[in-house]
Amino acid sequence: MKDQLQRLFQQAIDALVTDNTFNETIKANVQLERSKNSEHGDLACNLALMLAKKASMPPRALAEKIVQSLPDNALIEKIDIAGPGFMNIFLNKSAATAVITQILSEKEHFGRNHSGNGELTQVEFVSANPTGPLHIGHGRGAAVGDSLCRLLRANGFDAKAEFYYNDAGAQIETLMHSTHARLQGLTPESPNWPENAGYLGEYIQDVADSYKNKDTINAKDISVTAKGDPEDLEAIKHFAVAYLRHEQDLDLQAFDVEFDYFFLESSLYTDGKVEQAVDQLIANGKTYEKDNALWLKTTDYGDDKDRVMKKADGYFTYFVPDVAYHLDKWQRGFTRVINEQGADHHSTITRVRAGLQALDKGIPEGWPEYVLHQMVLVMKGGEEVKLSKRAGSYVTLRDLIDEVGRDATRFFLVSRRPDAQLTFDIDLAKSQSNENPVYYIQYAHARAASVLSKIESDKYASADLSLLTTTEEATLLKRLSQYPEVVRAAGEKLEPHQIANYCRELAGEFHSYYNADKIITENDDLSAARAQLVAAVKQVIINALDLLGVTAPDKM
Repeated sequence: MKDQLQRLFQQAIDALVTDNTFNETIKANVQLERSKNSEHGDLACNLALMLAKKASMPPRALAEKIVQSLPDNALIEKIDIAGPGFMNIFLNKSAATAVITQILSEKEHFGRNHSGNGELTQVEFVSANPTGPLHIGHGRGAAVGDSLCRLLRANGFDAKAEFYYNDAGAQIETLMHSTHARLQGLTPESPNWPENAGYLGEYIQDVADSYKNKDTINAKDISVTAKGDPEDLEAIKHFAVAYLRHEQDLDLQAFDVEFDYFFLESSLYTDGKVEQAVDQLIANGKTYEKDNALWLKTTDYGDDKDRVMKKADGYFTYFVPDVAYHLDKWQRGFTRVINEQGADHHSTITRVRAGLQALDKGIPEGWPEYVLHQMVLVMKGGEEVKLSKRAGSYVTLRDLIDEVGRDATRFFLVSRRPDAQLTFDIDLAKSQSNENPVYYIQYAHARAASVLSKIESDKYASADLSLLTTTEEATLLKRLSQYPEVVRAAGEKLEPHQIANYCRELAGEFHSYYNADKIITENDDLSAARAQLVAAVKQVIINALDLLGVTAPDKM
């Protein structure tokens, strides 16, 4: 509807160019805002204020000319000019109810658009070290990242999900030594537990037992059979990584999150991509040596100081493989890349972008984009939950899924801005009350399904929608018409929590309608019209929850 109105106003401006109100062709930036007060119409437009200077006339006088120049249309009932020149738009009743027909026609496609033009886009998220079960922070990243992929696809992007396994470095060595210690019959309580065996959770014993049994592990893209030799450290490391990758696969499967690609950090070294990136930076004159270390001139790209790339001991610092990895993303054709990561990655953004610019490969400034999430505080019985029996030191994603279910876990983890800290209240997530937003929204869908099950579908296949005249019906119609705008805005701002907020608002207004008006009445025509409205609400709840990876059950 907004798109149609914007075209109408552009036509009005074109007409004013023709009659010399403007002396140049103008591509109007028509901004339409939803009116908070129904007395001020459905939408407000400030176009006259924006163009008054170009027209050399007062905004109110220009607003009158714009209104007079609007072509005949079936959308607008009237326009009131308020204050200095705001145009308050009142829509025709038929325009307001047309959204129902559109929803029931487009079904699961309602709200989707093609603004992304099929741009090949990658969203990297979770990207956990394969050293243990996924924790609740990884869960938040999974919920946000997967919802971002769904949102981007709804906005016409060709979005691909990628998991980057940090399977190289000190943490993998620690995993190896921790598993090796367990194979020696040691536990973290043993007096001779090695200092370099830093992973203490019970899951390490599971890894050791499986290795000892010579099990075969099938992760997403590898299959490894344990050698069983308790002294072969390389074999232990290789098996432990595969075992825990498989465990993380199961965590993500329980969370209904799928990835298009898996990428191993170790491959950057075996394929020589880290060395190639470093050689290119040196050849471009972007490095220098000092204190027996190799430095990158990151200050040339906005960093507060230059950064060490290669330490005196010959090892690369952690951001160097990140630069090589992102160069690989660019070379794979991803013109847009979004990294969903924990807030602790904030310090690496400038360095990675600086390295990419210094490579001089045509990569745009500000590439890649980042969405950073804050910590999650888990509460139960009014107290913070910090430990998992299996993990030993943190709350796992599987703990929450087992406790409250997948839908509640996903919704709660995506329901606030990623950059805001989140308190996950287990008691609230399990409650069947209006205070639990997941229950409240799903119950709205189940209510709608219950109503429609009592009416034969052919009896509301066609209806006189002009019979929808109550205040509650007008409120619902306005909310339904907003859904495509919310999808677009949430996609543009990379904010899936906007969809969660919309779901709560729509559910609340539907519950109010259900309690205020009898949907199935003695008047068959009115019942048919109301049934179509209920069917539209039901469909939009399905569409919106799907963007969050949450189901819409017919019964509660």
